[in-house]
Amino acid sequence: MEDRKIDLFMKKNSLNVGDLVRVAEADGSTYEGRVMPPYELSPGETLTIKLDNGYNIGILIDAIESIEVIEKAREVPKMEFQEVLPRKDGLPSVTILGTGGTIASRIDYKTGAVHPAFTAEELAKAVPEIFEMANVTPKLIMNILSEDMKPEYWKRIAHEVAKALNSGEDGVVIAHGTDTLGYTAAALSFMLRNLTKPVVLVGAQRSSDRPSSDSAMNLTCAVKMTTSDVAEVMVVMHGETSDTYCLAHRGTKVRKMHTSRRDAFRSINDIPIAKIWKDKIEYLRDDYMRRSEGDVEVDDRMEEKVAILKVYPGVSGEILDFLIDRGYRGVVIEGTGLGHVPQDFIPHVERAVQEGVTVCVTSQCLYGRVNLNVYSNGRKLLKAGAIPCEDMLPETAYVKLMWVLGHTSDLDEARKMMLANYAGEITPYTRFDTFLR
Repeated sequence: MEDRKIDLFMKKNSLNVGDLVRVAEADGSTYEGRVMPPYELSPGETLTIKLDNGYNIGILIDAIESIEVIEKAREVPKMEFQEVLPRKDGLPSVTILGTGGTIASRIDYKTGAVHPAFTAEELAKAVPEIFEMANVTPKLIMNILSEDMKPEYWKRIAHEVAKALNSGEDGVVIAHGTDTLGYTAAALSFMLRNLTKPVVLVGAQRSSDRPSSDSAMNLTCAVKMTTSDVAEVMVVMHGETSDTYCLAHRGTKVRKMHTSRRDAFRSINDIPIAKIWKDKIEYLRDDYMRRSEGDVEVDDRMEEKVAILKVYPGVSGEILDFLIDRGYRGVVIEGTGLGHVPQDFIPHVERAVQEGVTVCVTSQCLYGRVNLNVYSNGRKLLKAGAIPCEDMLPETAYVKLMWVLGHTSDLDEARKMMLANYAGEITPYTRFDTFLR
């Protein structure tokens, strides 16, 4: 392959990746930074350097008047990571399970893409503060992006959590990609029975190479939360856009509400369990499960032939018929408003129930409560056999239905289980202080 302009430029000026350089452009602009690897997929017409503030900039080679090497790149000694560091007396023991995601990400400067970090050890080494808070044992159990998460992986995570807690660990942190973090939190909330210690899922919206990265603070807060008295599955993420505090959300009531903000995660129809500051934990409620004694049990019976179906203007009941014909045993309908579906959709729901399919109804509004008694279509939906899922999030209802149908094929029993409150997924009464403002 013919050398690109950037390749020739680096050879001519004896530049190596990592060199500290001062670049002067013809217009008088100057920049100082470390030389970054040229992107393989770029045309090769720019020199990329990393500035002191952490951001990368590209400088057109044709615009460069001069370049001076201030400092040659130094070879970084390889650091060997001990899986278990020397234990410190008086500190709790915490296992960090690595599954992948941005919190464990690295930048491939050859392509510019973000990839999961190679090991959970890299994740733990990046935030040395956590070793002052606990005796940390990192363990990589998978290395996937969160969009690749599957129910079978939920089961693997659940067993690893139980194994760690039952072997004497005081808490477990799970590093996870943010996009499907809420699903995994809900799944663990139902599968981990008799939970006696904290289980905290944590992610990051921005990778560790960015100045605005939230990974270090989120992980630090997550480890701090594992030292608390809360024996529940929780999600810990930034509580606001600055690096002030994190929030601990109940695993069945949390949702990612923004694509990129650092405070993207919110408790829905409920309030968070706690604020985690750098030096303290501020509890926002006292109705959480406390630490206790006993082994954690894993109940991972899950029916995977379950689907979520969103209602929209013009939605066809043929979609539901397709799911029935393909052997699906459960469907969660994201209805409009109070949980509504079009009138001509209701006969398809009736058919589903008659054929033994459990049909649950949530609201795509997210906030508020399903109520099928207000309007005629809702009452017809109830008569057809649909189950109104109170104030459950659609994702939580989906995961819960998988778990319920893993335990029963009886429609009446499934109804009772869906309306039972197993892990705080149903708020007993509608709160008026939780709406996203």
